[in-house]
Amino acid sequence: MGIVNRLDLRVIRELVTSPRIGITELAERLGIARNTAHARVTRLERQGVVGHRGRAVDYTAIGVEVTAFVTVQVAQGRLTAAIEDLRKVSYVLEAHGIAGDGDLLVRVAARNTRHLHEVINEVLSCHGVIRSTTAVAMTEQIPYRVAPLLDALERSTET
Repeated sequence: MGIVNRLDLRVIRELVTSPRIGITELAERLGIARNTAHARVTRLERQGVVGHRGRAVDYTAIGVEVTAFVTVQVAQGRLTAAIEDLRKVSYVLEAHGIAGDGDLLVRVAARNTRHLHEVINEVLSCHGVIRSTTAVAMTEQIPYRVAPLLDALERSTET
């Protein structure tokens, strides 16, 4: 397995389940020394395997009701400029380079559908963006999760 081993997977699982867990409690839950827990978390954060621990934000609870996925086509050779401009759009939550129709898949949030129109216009005004197609999320059927992935990876280390 790549840069993580079985203990790392257990640490990651606890960090995902309880993002604000302290090192002492983490060590107790895993049955390992506090220094071992601290060293593992520090290494996983340094390597970018896990981000800084904190709480996820439910943005619908703060009045941002709409989520949409925008497929963006970018002019050849303009991807870097488009990404730089997309970073400046406050309501862009994430962007992924994709294969297939379009060049980027951009997740955006908006207060309502009228505001979504404004956000999409901001995306379209980014340097290099040629056109976009938008799919509005109606409901969240499976929230973001990593536990099943961790389970599968842990099972694969048992062989």
